[in-house]
Amino acid sequence: MPSPAPVLETSFSDLQLLRRGKVRDVYGVDDDHLLIVATDRISAFDCILPTPIARKGEVLTQLSRFWFERLGGIVPNHLVATAVEEMPEAVRAHADALRGRSMLVRRTEVFPVECVVRGYITGSGWKDYKRTGEVCGHKLSEGLRESEQLPEPIFTPATKAEEGHDENISEAQMGEIVGREVTDALRDISLRLYKEASEYARTRGIIIADTKFEFGRDRDGKVILIDEALTPDSSRFWPADEYEPGRSQPSFDKQFVRDYLETLDWDKQPPAPPLPPEIAAATTERYLEAYRLLAGSEL
Repeated sequence: MPSPAPVLETSFSDLQLLRRGKVRDVYGVDDDHLLIVATDRISAFDCILPTPIARKGEVLTQLSRFWFERLGGIVPNHLVATAVEEMPEAVRAHADALRGRSMLVRRTEVFPVECVVRGYITGSGWKDYKRTGEVCGHKLSEGLRESEQLPEPIFTPATKAEEGHDENISEAQMGEIVGREVTDALRDISLRLYKEASEYARTRGIIIADTKFEFGRDRDGKVILIDEALTPDSSRFWPADEYEPGRSQPSFDKQFVRDYLETLDWDKQPPAPPLPPEIAAATTERYLEAYRLLAGSEL
């Protein structure tokens, strides 16, 4: 059976479109629920590329479901259903377009921060470290190499940006945004989630170098995990058998696309260039392989 055509955008006249993010289209279903649709859009350097990554939305949705179930003992989450057949009638009417790539979730009051945990020094953390010797207020030891494992994972929050760059901030700055008590709670939950997930992933041959979580409050005031969880879009996944500190690492995430774009004469401003078919196909394979290794089954 051939794979369905890639989905760059969704539009349903009988559902209320609340926003289009870089990857997800979010619809209002009723007073208590949202429908989150993961498209096959991919962004890099804060630009949405014109080329879709086939099956990417399926991987993001099904891998999030896997982690929500696995980590539910640490913190509750917003997931209600991923099977379209279990969703309200208004959603079921669009089953063919939504199957495999949609989540019915509880509405929450979202905390306006990204909760990032880093177990290895890479990406923007590596750039900050080279410049200042610190990452988000954490003073790190001298002489660390690129991609080196940190003695302990560190919590490095960031601002949330619908458009443009997220900005790394310190815990003190996060406290000014959401309060000290909430900051402490989200830090502790994030570190527990990362520890549990990274230890499991290592047994599956994947290093989770870093990841970001998002949280909200439900109607009872309880903190719950929202958005996605531990996907190739929100995390850096490295093959453990190829890990070697002192350089950038091969990856199962969209770093592969970033690396290709770095070879082009592009100023990283919209419009973004298209991806060659072989780069798009190879990216799909990386996303599917990440799912296969972590979930232990084919998607």
